[in-house]
Amino acid sequence: MAPPRSLPPCGGGTGWGVMPERVLPTMVNTDPRLRHLWRPYTQMQTEAPPLTAVATNGTRILLADGRELIDGVASWWTACHGYNHPHVVAAVKRQLDAMPHVMFGGLTHEPALTLATRLAAMLPGAGTDDALGHVFLCDSGSVAVEVALKMAVQFWRNRGETRNRIVSFRYAYHGDTMGAMSVTDPDEGMHRLFEGYFPAQILAELPRDAAGRAAFDALLARHRGEVAAVIVEPLLQAAGGMKLHDAATLVAVRDTCRRHDVLLIADEIATGFGRTGTMFACEQAGVIPDIMCLGKALSGGVLSLAAVAAGARVFDAFLSDDPVAALMHGPTYMANPLACAAANASLDLFEDRAILRRVAAMEDELRDRLAPCASLPGIADVRVKGAMGAVQMAKPRDIDWLRGRFVDQGVWVRPFGDIAYLMPALIASQRDIAALTRAVVTVMKEWSDRAG
Repeated sequence: MAPPRSLPPCGGGTGWGVMPERVLPTMVNTDPRLRHLWRPYTQMQTEAPPLTAVATNGTRILLADGRELIDGVASWWTACHGYNHPHVVAAVKRQLDAMPHVMFGGLTHEPALTLATRLAAMLPGAGTDDALGHVFLCDSGSVAVEVALKMAVQFWRNRGETRNRIVSFRYAYHGDTMGAMSVTDPDEGMHRLFEGYFPAQILAELPRDAAGRAAFDALLARHRGEVAAVIVEPLLQAAGGMKLHDAATLVAVRDTCRRHDVLLIADEIATGFGRTGTMFACEQAGVIPDIMCLGKALSGGVLSLAAVAAGARVFDAFLSDDPVAALMHGPTYMANPLACAAANASLDLFEDRAILRRVAAMEDELRDRLAPCASLPGIADVRVKGAMGAVQMAKPRDIDWLRGRFVDQGVWVRPFGDIAYLMPALIASQRDIAALTRAVVTVMKEWSDRAG
């Protein structure tokens, strides 16, 4: 699908339209309805009540008390074009009038057909024998990981082998569902509580150097015949602490998988769609995985949607006269037409390469403006990749205080563990980046002074 002749420009200032002129203040912390909401990653007995958002626009969140915040994390990294982009909103409205949803079992529809075809044409390897040309559309990133893991295990079973184990890496984070938890680092993540509940997988170190490559090679050799796949977050392990590795490391993972005939799953849920500077992080290493997971920014931050793309080798293993050889997975809302319409509109906007050029400029801005944090006592590291900037504290401390101070600075930034990070909309302006980084430097200095 070609973009319309005239798309709204790549913005990022105050937004695409006009925020409500006046909003009556609301005392969020006295709302009795809050007791009915079980909030994510929240100790409900001790954590402060949430802020109430009433409107969004561009890179801004408007609160019920009238305050306006610059969003520094793009709603958990989804709102890549900012909020309320008119082209995406219009596409969803058109689809809403025609068909909000229809079951995908035995039926299909134009938005899904278009989206799968477009993804197949743009993913790494497109046009080659290794193309990721078969797309399974589901409804969340965690579910995409579940599908990919099942796909890998069943691939081998359909070929007459039983391989039930998956290799993942230190600092990995792949989601909160059962299979996804099993391939998440239990020590660095939040899933140690569930040890023994989910399957026992194999945790490895990323092969960053010659010794690491030898160790990873030996690990796969040792478990030959039982490992179905290796799963990796290319270049950026996001929720595991914004940890970076280089393209050579990713190539080493790919080469070792090939040497031992193990499938490679690339989890690009956080890294896909421009976040690391290219449409997909795998491109920077010239790596074509066997299976790729997509989500978050896939639908432009409007509706929940995820995808799992596989190459012909994997897909063909499911073709059989035996019905049991089919991939038995089908979320009720998979390929939701509204979400597919939003994703197609988002891909329209990516056809203008100005977004990736903006990410390249943003990388320089983040690096320059966050640099002062590196000299602060108690700061262990400052790192930047594409439209991601992270400040790592020497130890986690006062997370609730930090979050409150960021709101006081007029920005929405959510530190976790030992990391204060920025992953703003890809259309964030220079002024937005200046305000966000100024807030990070200010609050990190205050934190450092308190720690000292």
